[in-house]
Amino acid sequence: MERKGVVTMKGAPVTLLGPELDVGEKVPGFTVLDRSLKEVTLDDFEGKIKVISVTPSLDTPVCDLQAHWFNEEASSLPGDVAVLNVSMDLPFAIDRFCIAGGIDSIEVLSDHRDASFGQGWGVLIKELRLLARSVFIIDRNNILRYKEIVPEATTPPDYDSALAALKVLR
Repeated sequence: MERKGVVTMKGAPVTLLGPELDVGEKVPGFTVLDRSLKEVTLDDFEGKIKVISVTPSLDTPVCDLQAHWFNEEASSLPGDVAVLNVSMDLPFAIDRFCIAGGIDSIEVLSDHRDASFGQGWGVLIKELRLLARSVFIIDRNNILRYKEIVPEATTPPDYDSALAALKVLR
């Protein structure tokens, strides 16, 4: 499924691949890789509230800021909240990014191998094979409770709205 008119990248329209997820519906599973090339799935966070921060590339200033913001917020959250960052970056680059930036409170994951997350969650940018900047919050039963797909991929998400949505679930 192709969706146009949802996102731009530096003002140019791009095409998102995959379905549009609606708040209130059960989210699809995914398989991504962690920094050590180990497969990670949605089931690995069973019973937890999940905050998924999606970034096009950690090598850009806005993505760097987004990962650091969620990392800082995650450090004060209880253990029943899992905060993930998903991008198409290679696991080796993610590892270097996390070490250099002191990212230690979130799971930073790579969708580069299969684009399982991007296609399943409707945020894979066809023209660039990057993920559209977005934030998803999922409850303990894997029901989508908050979604923001940022209309211009080079701008940050609405951090305050995401935090407010998370507080409702906690």
